[in-house]
Amino acid sequence: MRQFFGMSQRGDLAEAVRSLSNPQFIMLLSNNTQFEAHVKALESLYPKVPSIGCIGMSYDTRIVETGVGVIAFSDGVNATANVLEQVSTMPVKYIERLEKDVQKVGGSSRDTVCIDFCSGNDACVLTTVNSVLKRSGIQLVGGTGDAGKVSANGRIYEDAAAYALIRNQGGRVKTYKENIYHQLGNYRFIASNTDRANYILGSLNGTPAKQVYKDILHVTDQQILTQTFKNPFGKINGDDTCIISIKEVNGNSLACFRQVNDSDVLILLELGDYRAIVQDTIRNICREFPKRSAVFSVNCLFRYKLFSEHNYMQAYLKEMGALGMHAGFVGYGEHYNNRFVNQSMTCVVFE
Repeated sequence: MRQFFGMSQRGDLAEAVRSLSNPQFIMLLSNNTQFEAHVKALESLYPKVPSIGCIGMSYDTRIVETGVGVIAFSDGVNATANVLEQVSTMPVKYIERLEKDVQKVGGSSRDTVCIDFCSGNDACVLTTVNSVLKRSGIQLVGGTGDAGKVSANGRIYEDAAAYALIRNQGGRVKTYKENIYHQLGNYRFIASNTDRANYILGSLNGTPAKQVYKDILHVTDQQILTQTFKNPFGKINGDDTCIISIKEVNGNSLACFRQVNDSDVLILLELGDYRAIVQDTIRNICREFPKRSAVFSVNCLFRYKLFSEHNYMQAYLKEMGALGMHAGFVGYGEHYNNRFVNQSMTCVVFE
């Protein structure tokens, strides 16, 4: 298979797809102002080609912040695209669509991946999707777009998750997740006074969450939202750690980007040597996939901000570009198989 990336910093879709011919699957990453026009134009240019899209920044060796990016697969993939609607209340209502699409593609854990763009309620969506994918062992990578909108096959949806199933006819696929944080000290907290619907973390070990965070890290209320780039919370999930980013201060509580429940056990994390960790990820991918035809990744907005702050973003994209054809988008939350994670990078590698 082959992966294509085209872009226009000024949002000119025709410029972005100028050299794209005979795609078998397309992903559109647009901006809030032009999204609807881009979706319509893309469908007219490539009618009946399975496609999904969302609002967000895209990249290959360069970042597209406000224009348009197009990622496409061709020459050896079998793909289908669709949407789950009413994701905030009832995504399972549309699960039959996914079941039929899995049968249509006919893939397996070895050669098939699901890529999704979601408008919200990610954890519930992933649980729903995984109830189908786990039967075939199909892996998943995806993320949350901006403005509560996604597209599938030329139509725009709100309160929805657009997804595609892609079968690599030329070899294997595998998903990866990169975590650049590790545990800080031996802090262990029991969460309480949570508001699941609004992702509110009220107390830690019986003390207001904001005060606990401030006392340990010696920061002010105003510094909390930037400190979370270096020190998010973590939730132990088996042998893995789910990163929980702080979204805003809410009185004495902390609003997060990921749901926290009463009695959840949390730890505090600190930023590691991210440059070395990125190199480890690249070496691991090269070892497991000596021959690669494509790498599609989702990087968290907070990673983008952190790397940009440290003047590393451009170098990061260049390093990932050494894998071959690498492209992706900047999300507001990352999906890795059945997990909704924050401040991470997830990707799928095609042999």
